Amino acid sequence: MRTDQILTRLERVFARLDREPERPAHLQTPQMSRHRVVLLGSTLAFYLAIVVAVLTTSWLVRLDWQIMFFRPYEQWPQLHAFLDYLVVLGQRGPTAVMVAAWLGWRSWRQHTLRPLITLGVALLLLNVTVGSVKLGLGRLGPHYATEIGSAELFAGGDIFPSGHTANAVVTWGILAYLASTVVTRRVLSVVSAVVSLSVGATTVYLGTHWVSDVLLGWSAGLLILLALPWFEPLIARAEAYVFDLREMLRRRAETGRMPAPVVSALTPLLSAGGKWQLRPLTQTPEEPAAVPTAAVPAGAPTGHSPAHRPAVHPANRPHLIRSERTPVTPVGSRRPPHTERAGTRGTAARPVAGG
Repeated sequence: MRTDQILTRLERVFARLDREPERPAHLQTPQMSRHRVVLLGSTLAFYLAIVVAVLTTSWLVRLDWQIMFFRPYEQWPQLHAFLDYLVVLGQRGPTAVMVAAWLGWRSWRQHTLRPLITLGVALLLLNVTVGSVKLGLGRLGPHYATEIGSAELFAGGDIFPSGHTANAVVTWGILAYLASTVVTRRVLSVVSAVVSLSVGATTVYLGTHWVSDVLLGWSAGLLILLALPWFEPLIARAEAYVFDLREMLRRRAETGRMPAPVVSALTPLLSAGGKWQLRPLTQTPEEPAAVPTAAVPAGAPTGHSPAHRPAVHPANRPHLIRSERTPVTPVGSRRPPHTERAGTRGTAARPVAGG
């Protein structure tokens, strides 16, 4: 009788993921090849050509007005409900959450932060480049146009280029950019192209963007994806910094639970002001009891010595301040002894009151 367990399709997928390496050694980051540079230059030229065509109110602006008067949402009203949901694939908030969730799970599986950091860098570039052009040109949308045939520039709008289109290109295209195999990259490239083209056409159908807005949004998103290899060294340094910071915090947490080491009384410590100071020694159970002041011989040296002479202050004797020391006559002094002073040379002499 056959007792082999039959795995479901989902179980086979997870079993295959369990064999996935933590940090794939064959994974190579995209390089700025000659083909990519040529494609980047062509896209940049197309981007500038659209901007010039709109600034000069050329045939492209006339095409914008013709499609606006055509009103596609009135020609095919049965598509309106479906396209209202499809355009969400170009909104920055929902798409960023979905893609970040997938890349976060992939980062956790492979123990690397490159997918999430790459997504963050791409979205930052998208906000800076597209947002600056939007605010700089200030174009109004079709629903807010005031003068027929005008480009509606510098009127306080924020419609040129299309943010939905550029965001769809970058957000879904980053999945193809981070693909680990050639086949997966090609499939995801086709999927992201279809999604971005659909989102751009949907905005024209709904009348929220001009055709030139969508064309500039496509080129703006493609420029960001093509320029990402230039930011790969920055992404690598950011990932290494995060991992080093995590390791430092982990070590600090481990050492914080250990008992603090005992510092000698003569160990110099550098204070915040840049001066060397002596850290006092705290009494521990292993140390012998401190010697009483009265038991110290009169001839014993009690003067304060510098920190670089540890032999003057043994570790088993307390370090006394000047007010606590026993006043004695220094050894070898030329001062004649006082006759009225009591005590012998061998005992600790004290000065007479008022002397």
